[in-house]
Amino acid sequence: MRLGYGTNGFANHRLADALSVIADLGYDGVALTLDHNHLDPFGPWLRERTAEVGRLLERYQLSLVIETGARYVLDPFRKHAPTLLHNDGAEQRIDLLQKAIQISADLGAEAVSFWSGILPPEVEPTVGWRRLVAGCEQLAGYAADRGVRLGFEPEPGMLVEDLAGYLKLQAEVGSDALGLTLDIGHLVCNEPQSPPDCIRTGAPYLVNVQIDDMVRDVHEHLEFGTGEVDFPPVFDALREVGYTGLVAVELPRHSHAAPTVARDSITFLREAQR
Repeated sequence: MRLGYGTNGFANHRLADALSVIADLGYDGVALTLDHNHLDPFGPWLRERTAEVGRLLERYQLSLVIETGARYVLDPFRKHAPTLLHNDGAEQRIDLLQKAIQISADLGAEAVSFWSGILPPEVEPTVGWRRLVAGCEQLAGYAADRGVRLGFEPEPGMLVEDLAGYLKLQAEVGSDALGLTLDIGHLVCNEPQSPPDCIRTGAPYLVNVQIDDMVRDVHEHLEFGTGEVDFPPVFDALREVGYTGLVAVELPRHSHAAPTVARDSITFLREAQR
């Protein structure tokens, strides 16, 4: 199983330094969150900076997925806003995701991961759903034209918060470009099925896996061994369904101790696969 690490867990490092540490620790890839400090999608000279990231990835022999969950990359006052669901600014989210798709195409990334966002209080659920379907249809077409796979992530508390919600969305959008991202911690947090059963159900669409520990009903990404995830059956299920993508550590609140946490994480995950 190819293991990766998310750069949102290296927020206090320069991107070049983060990639160097991740590679030195033995990871096979990186989940790169586009953010103001790590390949800012709205900064100048984006194509040139993207090419430099490509050279670093080649130097360190790291595979890549693109993540788009930066907290304040669009609005300095509102976390994760605007989303595809908002009355105002949804076009900004579309623009960000299209930039992510183009970066993915330029770098040969395996997937671009994104989510629905939380339903704004002023938006009716049916209206939010229509906006989400329309946005995903537009993005799926844009991605398909560039040979990029999208990995839609169900996120606890968002409009699409579980696997059933993704399957409904996929059925309405009806595009092979709209794949699935599964976060293993989320499967313990709020899914009715076990994590291995979720993996089997989502297998036909699965293009990206995030991994962390978590406990039931609490959406908090925990270090490995401190939550309720039983990891060996998770890896067994991923092998059973023939998953070959990255399994990237998702610990966005652990940047203060990133090298230590990343070292402990890869040791834990390698042991869980034996």
